[in-house]
Amino acid sequence: MTALGVAWNVNLERLFQPERVAVVGASQTAGKIGYEAMANAVAFDGPVHPVNPSASGTIFGEPVVGSIADVDEQVDLALSCVPAPAVPEVVRECGEAGVGGVVVYAGGFAETDDAGEQRQRETVAAAADHDVALLGPNTSGFVVPGRNLYASFAGGLDELPPGDVTILAQSGGVAHQLAFHARREDRGVATMVGLGNRANVGFEEAIPYFDDDPETEAIVLHVEGTDDARALLETCRDATTPVVAYKVGQTDVGAFAESHTGALTGDHALYTAGFRQYGVPTVESTTALFDAGTALAASPPPAGPNVGVVTAQAGPGIIIADRLQRGGARVPDLTAETRDRVGEILPGITYAENPVDTGRPMPEFGDVVEAVARDDNVDVVLVYELYEAALGYPTETVADLAEDVGKPVVFATEGPTAGMAEDLAELRNAGVPTVTSPERGAEVAALLARYATLQAGEGAAEVSADV
Repeated sequence: MTALGVAWNVNLERLFQPERVAVVGASQTAGKIGYEAMANAVAFDGPVHPVNPSASGTIFGEPVVGSIADVDEQVDLALSCVPAPAVPEVVRECGEAGVGGVVVYAGGFAETDDAGEQRQRETVAAAADHDVALLGPNTSGFVVPGRNLYASFAGGLDELPPGDVTILAQSGGVAHQLAFHARREDRGVATMVGLGNRANVGFEEAIPYFDDDPETEAIVLHVEGTDDARALLETCRDATTPVVAYKVGQTDVGAFAESHTGALTGDHALYTAGFRQYGVPTVESTTALFDAGTALAASPPPAGPNVGVVTAQAGPGIIIADRLQRGGARVPDLTAETRDRVGEILPGITYAENPVDTGRPMPEFGDVVEAVARDDNVDVVLVYELYEAALGYPTETVADLAEDVGKPVVFATEGPTAGMAEDLAELRNAGVPTVTSPERGAEVAALLARYATLQAGEGAAEVSADV
């Protein structure tokens, strides 16, 4: 269980939204964590102070000081790049200097052996003595792209644009994998956090903090395990921001997980049932996790689990209908009025039920999508079409629909990347969740359907949270 108390929460703001940063153990040698962390940190909008008693001159153009106490202004966030044995003393020195938050990158704590566990207790005690909010140890840090704050030693993060999804991952590696996945798909994140050992700042502290963050519209969780499942579940339940979780460990990987972040995975089925009971939908991959977060952040809340599908190709439509129903969504009959309207738009249409199959993209495709979106039996709209350069996508119609009808509209596609990239960017910029492949489209729409069901208090039996 994490050690952060309510009285410490004021320093979460200084940890995640600092005005001044120091890199303790900053290095001039490429490849060292202190070098890589400093290389990232200097992009920050505010002052960055390299600290190293063995260095002199400047590092990345910033003058080096011998200790955190020598910095001539109060530091909000310190990035600890020192080896594990030196960490407790560094945290204590930071606390005595008035630092609000410390990130500890080093491993060699409770995830290793008894000596590491003792070292972790000493580090937490040093933080507690001075109300320091401690991220880690054994973490790769966090990033806030909107402030050019890259408190990590991983490269390439400066290419990540701001977004509205916050990632809280038990593993720093998973946090970064999700961030790079977002970048590849031209998406951004509000904040990305690797929690590591959660010795001080864990899910129970981070979720309420980001629930109040004005830049965060959805929170996605990567969970290996926790010492207090009920506290985690209750924290998720109390959040007003949508939360979705990926709980790993369906098979016996407990020893590996414990060696990673010091966490036992716990019973996967009970965790999943617990998340459902507390209103949190779960997914089974990192791709689905970020797709779900993006959709929940961008979309109006779905009123129910009924998905209306419009497809320009029958084969993908069949895959979608099957996946939707297996994923907990309903594919309801359309009203007679909608079927008549679709028939007027496309006389002789291939299939005017649900899913509606137009046979191929055509100029009237957007009108068909609008007709289905306005159906009273539909809560979520899923559109699928292969890209045809001569027609493009009905971007304006689809972009306007979500706001106009107050329903989530998900757009799934495939095609030549160069041809469809501009239209997809236009849809994303308008707040429409876009994915490639019929399976991903169905997973997103089914997630929205499950979210509506769980928020209504349906679909989950009472279970014990003692997992």
